[in-house]
Amino acid sequence: MAKKESVERKEEIVRLVETDLDGKKPVRVAIRSVRGVSFSLGNAISDLCGFGDKRVGELTEAEQKRFEELVTNPEKAGIPKWLLNRRKDPDTGEDNHLAVSKLDLTHKMDINRLKKVRCYRGVRHNLGLPVRGQRTRSSFRKGRVVGVSRKKQMPATSKKKGDKK
Repeated sequence: MAKKESVERKEEIVRLVETDLDGKKPVRVAIRSVRGVSFSLGNAISDLCGFGDKRVGELTEAEQKRFEELVTNPEKAGIPKWLLNRRKDPDTGEDNHLAVSKLDLTHKMDINRLKKVRCYRGVRHNLGLPVRGQRTRSSFRKGRVVGVSRKKQMPATSKKKGDKK
């Protein structure tokens, strides 16, 4: 009789939460490549799930679903509110967490709202200038000419030997 070898599931690249994660990395490290997940939140999710040093490629289907649920809704799993990335939402006043495409979309909508209201930050976004009070004398000059502009010189006129002007 031949011994049955345990078939371990190892994948190189795993698609979770709209992101391709490296299957060779531990969950604690790989989770940080998801947009909207910080170092602290990644550690909290890893500890809460009990993955330890397990690699992403070795996760089962159930573990992958639990992982996605925790990344998209960490507040339901008992993660503290101060780890969430959208506390006191201006529209609803609730604390929630956004990841990947929802985060990008909400960020763009926030900037467009600032532009529409024509507040200082919105005007700075419109002009392509720094928003948070940085100095602009030498920085933020990409795509523009630096220095003093000169007047165009007129072509020199040639004088003839007989002219006394």
